Amino acid sequence: MTPTAPTGVRHPASSGSQNPPVLEIRGLEVSYGYSDSAVRALRGVDLTLHQGEVLGLAGESGCGKSTLVYAATRLLPPPGIITGGEVILHGDEGPVDVLRMSDAELRATRWQDTAIVFQGAMNSLNPVHRIGRQITDAIKAHRPGWSRARRDERARELLEMVGIAAGRITAYPHELSGGMRQRVMIAMALALEPKVLIMDEPTTALDVVMQRQIVEQIVDLRDRLGFSVVFITHDVSLLVEIADRIAIMYAGEIVEQATADEVYRHPRHPYSHGLLTSFPPLHGPRRELQGIPGAPPDLQSLPSGCPFRVRCPHAMPSCARVHPELGPTALGEEQRSVACLLHDPQVRTAEGVELPASLAV
Repeated sequence: MTPTAPTGVRHPASSGSQNPPVLEIRGLEVSYGYSDSAVRALRGVDLTLHQGEVLGLAGESGCGKSTLVYAATRLLPPPGIITGGEVILHGDEGPVDVLRMSDAELRATRWQDTAIVFQGAMNSLNPVHRIGRQITDAIKAHRPGWSRARRDERARELLEMVGIAAGRITAYPHELSGGMRQRVMIAMALALEPKVLIMDEPTTALDVVMQRQIVEQIVDLRDRLGFSVVFITHDVSLLVEIADRIAIMYAGEIVEQATADEVYRHPRHPYSHGLLTSFPPLHGPRRELQGIPGAPPDLQSLPSGCPFRVRCPHAMPSCARVHPELGPTALGEEQRSVACLLHDPQVRTAEGVELPASLAV
């Protein structure tokens, strides 16, 4: 069944994928632990963010979404270790590998070239400092020549930009609602007009009305300021409303990439299809929710072959032997890729199966 698009879906005018890249992640590997029992949390992840694009990153809890962006920004806490790969940031001075920057170079890059909005605004804001001071801290560090009056003026401008009255600059975090605190976090991240804004599930703790307002605010600010966004969430339906492209993660790997509309209407990986059939449509005929059986695999003891095969309704004997690589779909679609043996014609011929109708509509 083809999903029905949510009411009020708002797609940006351009996919952004034709623009030059601003951030390239190549073969990123991350492990947790220092011994032979270390857990491989990311396994050779490749991802490209283009200028002016909103890239959605979706998947179940524990699939590696947050690990990916924290590793790419070198904010990964111990015992997380980056064991391989490159993170190429295309700045004003040309491309540079973030993983090989010195500490001084990294401090200069943060907030100015890349900024992050963390999950849980109440825990990210300092409860004993007024929000005005917290917004101006990064400005003071990167613009030492600015006067206090100029920094405060910029803070008021940022608050108004995200829909908060400038007079609230003297408020403490506990004096603001959850949605307003999240807007303050966005204002802080935009203080130095970064090229890349990373948002780690910024709407998780908010009600659906506030989620809608935050999503619309992000799209509006992107259109006005031209920055690129990596938006992380487990809710694929939310990404349909904001993202140009979506990358689906499972067990530390990207298993499907395509435009938001293509992923929503025509998923090509059984896992993507399962995610989309796990939530009810807002309108249209009533249907039974299917969901995904089982639970995400233990990263310390992944099954052989395809890590999704033990939960996949279309698993074949080959899936237990061959690990699928990200590649073209069986339908020859451009600008999208999938990691599934069902899209390999040689495997299907050998197994004597056809591409399931749910993955070929």
